[in-house]
Amino acid sequence: MHSMPYVTKNLLLANVVIFFLSLVMPSLTSLMGLHYWQASQFHIYQLVTYMFMHGGWTHLFFNMFALWMFGCVMEKTWGPKRFIIYYLVCGIGAGLMQELAQFGSVFLDLSSQGATIGQIIRIKTIDPAAPEMLNAWTTVGASGSIYGILLAFGMTYPEEKMFIIPIPFPIKAKWFVMGYIVIELVMAFESSGDGVAHVAHLGGMLFGFFLIRHWRSTARRQSTFDGWNTYQGTAQRDDSATILGRIRKWMHLDREDKASDANAGKGGFHSTSTHQSDWDYNARRKQEDAEIDAILDKIRRSGYASLSAEEKKKLFEASRK
Repeated sequence: MHSMPYVTKNLLLANVVIFFLSLVMPSLTSLMGLHYWQASQFHIYQLVTYMFMHGGWTHLFFNMFALWMFGCVMEKTWGPKRFIIYYLVCGIGAGLMQELAQFGSVFLDLSSQGATIGQIIRIKTIDPAAPEMLNAWTTVGASGSIYGILLAFGMTYPEEKMFIIPIPFPIKAKWFVMGYIVIELVMAFESSGDGVAHVAHLGGMLFGFFLIRHWRSTARRQSTFDGWNTYQGTAQRDDSATILGRIRKWMHLDREDKASDANAGKGGFHSTSTHQSDWDYNARRKQEDAEIDAILDKIRRSGYASLSAEEKKKLFEASRK
């Protein structure tokens, strides 16, 4: 876990620790699990705490495996602050969608018995014991956030190929995500009694989708320093219109001009020593270009402040050549 991003690592630890605590303190499920909003044990903070509760070993394992697999990538792409915001928004959104789905179930059931919307909202008027009975509805798990992260990976790296057991061939991330959405939609309507919060999974994806769209539209309106599409985090950049792109292009063109000058001999003839000098120069230039590209990529990933003193010096010297 040494190289694991900070937020992902701590989310993993928090989920595992709280799961073990819930094994020795079963009352944590009632306290931290998300209850239906009309239940007597419902508290607003449960929209956050329920994400750290799990219903069993299998539930915990698959959620944490997906968090490690996709969360590491997305945190490195977005940075810790944006990643934790996204994680929480997806989880809270999933909880809200689950509450809405449960209200829909209550509404359909009671309205079919002649209850009005006002009576359903004030459910005690129908049955004083209803708030206690509704405590049986408890939602737990980080799945809403995990499905949101899965969606983010598919939107950010749509062409990335993945091997998914038992499929014997690689599939692109965008098709993998779309397949999961279709499965969850079908399951939400066809298997209402399987104990899985399919609507919450879709809710996490839905809130994640709108948050990514918001970030993308904001990024389009703002000029970024390094010219990379920060909402995507992928290798798609418009070098000609950005500061780092202009630096990259300027330094490369400048070196090409010097190479042309070095290759220009009298009447177009070159001695063996001149050829050897040209080869040495080109090899040295290629190495320097690779170093500068690596430094510029590091700025893209982690910002200028992440550079060492030596890297800053190289970048400064290259800009003066």
